[in-house]
Amino acid sequence: MASFMDGNPALKSLSSDLRRRMDQAVADFQANLAATRTGRASVHMLDQIKVDYYGSPTPINQMAQVSAPEPQLIVISPWDPTILKEIDKAIQAAGLGFNPQSDGKIIRIPVPPMTEERRREVCKHINKVLEEHRTAIRNVRRDGNDALKKLAREKKVSEDDEKRALEEVQKMTDAEIRRMEELSQKKEAEVMQV
Repeated sequence: MASFMDGNPALKSLSSDLRRRMDQAVADFQANLAATRTGRASVHMLDQIKVDYYGSPTPINQMAQVSAPEPQLIVISPWDPTILKEIDKAIQAAGLGFNPQSDGKIIRIPVPPMTEERRREVCKHINKVLEEHRTAIRNVRRDGNDALKKLAREKKVSEDDEKRALEEVQKMTDAEIRRMEELSQKKEAEVMQV
């Protein structure tokens, strides 16, 4: 689909900025979904956890080899074994319901099968995160609409161009929200699958 805004020099940078910000919100939503727990072990379950590594919060996958050798097990092999206790502490503090076990060299995290109640909680959490990201997309739309109205007031774009651009921003918003809703539905189906 050719973009009207991209063809208009006064609107081109606004259009690419809005697109970039909306894509960023969707990417953040996808990262949240990847970290959401389903019935199977996934290395992405630990993506949101940061470990205090010499004073700076660092993702576990930047300080260790993280793998899921079995459907119900995650294994963490830190490159620096002295950081084991901090990784263990960070996992327990994250409140994901994991009970890490360390043998001095690696950490094993058994991923217990999810109960029906826990599956429902996860689905509620997915919906909450989806709503937060819908709001983020709507905020981008609002910023874009405000910028368009300002351009029209300053006579940098005609009223017709403003109207077409506002419609395009709305279409962009609807498309991104629909994309996130589809991702959310797939993830919920995955979570509810026993």
